[in-house]
Amino acid sequence: MVNVMLAGGISMALALLCTPLFIKLLVRHQYGQYIRDDLTHHHYKRGKPNMGGAVIIGAAIVGYFASHALLVPLGAIGALESPNSPISVSALLVLFLLVGLGVVGFLDDYTKIRKERSLGLTSKQKLAGQTLVTVVFALAALLVTDDQGRSPASTSVSFIRDTALDLAFAGPVLGGILFVVWASVLIAGASNGVNITDGLDGLAPGASVMVFGAYTMISMWQYNQGCDVVAGPGCYDVRDALDLAVVSCAIAGGCFGFLWWNASPAQIIMGDTGSLSLGAALAGMAILTRTELLLVVLGGLFVMITASVIIQVLSFKLRGKRVFRIAPVHHHFEMVGWSEVTIVARFWIIAGICVAAGLGLFYADWLGDL
Repeated sequence: MVNVMLAGGISMALALLCTPLFIKLLVRHQYGQYIRDDLTHHHYKRGKPNMGGAVIIGAAIVGYFASHALLVPLGAIGALESPNSPISVSALLVLFLLVGLGVVGFLDDYTKIRKERSLGLTSKQKLAGQTLVTVVFALAALLVTDDQGRSPASTSVSFIRDTALDLAFAGPVLGGILFVVWASVLIAGASNGVNITDGLDGLAPGASVMVFGAYTMISMWQYNQGCDVVAGPGCYDVRDALDLAVVSCAIAGGCFGFLWWNASPAQIIMGDTGSLSLGAALAGMAILTRTELLLVVLGGLFVMITASVIIQVLSFKLRGKRVFRIAPVHHHFEMVGWSEVTIVARFWIIAGICVAAGLGLFYADWLGDL
């Protein structure tokens, strides 16, 4: 518990204190955002410092490792009864996704700035980067085992926990291939979902704080009710659950500290550097906590906003008509007269309801196993 709070607190403090310094650095080098031409009401944001997601990534990494490092002196002075909390493969895999997709997002943001346009990498280039990071993550999550032979991930498709649907139904080789494909779908979907949501000041990082906070609670509960701690029908066979809570809280803390400067009127924009990395990390948490399909509920806001884009495209191609004035849907509400602050606040409420529903399903399943 102390490790989790340390990680979140350190990460939040770093993001809160270092973001102004990063803003000055970006302004000095004229790394500013370019806005879509059809979003005329957002043109005032042109030139605003971009790539702010780098602060979240850096703060989360430092917060995670610093929390582990501080356990040693805290244990030496007797402040902790059990200071031993080793760095785990599972947490490193989540950080790998955070950094890997952060690099892809950074290249996308940098391309926009260098070419002075609102479009960065091509869809093929972005997909290639996402695929490379995902394949490395998926193979490591399946093949790296502990002394008990447990791997961080499972080939079983999961909801609240692993289900009977096993991708390795025809053998481990096909199961591994199908798992890589499944992980690619989850990571691409989550990273692009957060990316599409990141269109209003504070919207994506605020919603991300809630979902990472939920995964912190889920991971801690899985640790306390782990099969190696409390044997029984309702126990959780999740590897490194406590350390997953640490890394999730570190990312949530980074988002929270950054939100101080990203809230309307934003002084810095998260960019693809932040949105792609946060979405990938959420998918990583879902895969490693064995709650893959539960992410659809917890991240319901991201699903809703992504669905609005899909609906708009399909409607225009099939009917020649638009459902919304403009997609994603949060920009539609701007067009009908809602203020940016109102939209963000109301969408945060929706995000909170989705998180509450997801946590309710998670704990209801556990109660049902008692």
